[in-house]
Amino acid sequence: MSGNIFEHLLGSDSLFKNREVLHHGFTPKKLPHREREIISLVNNLVEALNGQIPSNMLLYGQPGAGKTAVTRFVCQQLLNRGAELGVQVNAIEVNCCVVDTKYRVLANIGNELAPRGQTHIPFTGWPSDKVLERLRENMDKQGGVHVIVLDEIDHLVRKNGDGVLYPLTSLNCELRNSRCCIIGITNDLKFTDLLDARVTSRLGSEDLVFKPYVTAQIEDILAERALAGVREGVLGEGVIKLCAALAAQEHGDARRALDLLRIAVQKAEQDGTQKTEVSHVRLAQNQLEFDQ
Repeated sequence: MSGNIFEHLLGSDSLFKNREVLHHGFTPKKLPHREREIISLVNNLVEALNGQIPSNMLLYGQPGAGKTAVTRFVCQQLLNRGAELGVQVNAIEVNCCVVDTKYRVLANIGNELAPRGQTHIPFTGWPSDKVLERLRENMDKQGGVHVIVLDEIDHLVRKNGDGVLYPLTSLNCELRNSRCCIIGITNDLKFTDLLDARVTSRLGSEDLVFKPYVTAQIEDILAERALAGVREGVLGEGVIKLCAALAAQEHGDARRALDLLRIAVQKAEQDGTQKTEVSHVRLAQNQLEFDQ
């Protein structure tokens, strides 16, 4: 093989307009079929714009039910409105599958709120009470209302117990110039059974359950994303329907549907064709199952 191995791909026309749109981390401007859940979050978090403390919330649902996407969407809208009104609001998201110890969760939140120029809390080495004290100081320096989102919160509690939730749910008793609320996101409908009764009492959460998407709803989601992410005329007949049907079998997992569509288009590109067919979706399905 002569020359640079990437050269032959750089000049080729991609079937994607914007590949990022078909990834999980992308937050779209519209979230079809999650209006009820968005309204529930908005009705609670609007209190932050009034300088009041929103209720703690627990969001339940199967993987790919839109819990994280909806929370990010609402929090971004909250921050935008706060900036317009001149109201101090902060939203800090922690993925508890990645940041999975009490120390690291507290340090992560504290560092997110650190004023410019302040020495960050180290990755390890400080006593927990010192980390918590720095976190409180940073919250009060920022002022306003802080929304703390703990994604995959059940993973953190199963691995390390509920020790991190007790100090977090106690913060409003100790803060002087700010307030906070916690939004926990979990796949486990029995999550609160993992908690000590004192933590459950302090959490005092509102519960919001995300029902799995059905096939028609996943089709709508894929159609919206494909419009922004894939070139016109690239998707053959039945491609979106098949991706949606396969994902619906996986407890209505919209992430699975996005993966299938993205990889199917990639397979078509690799074949050198300008059309993505249902055969490419089957190849994508086989690849995902093999990878798992």
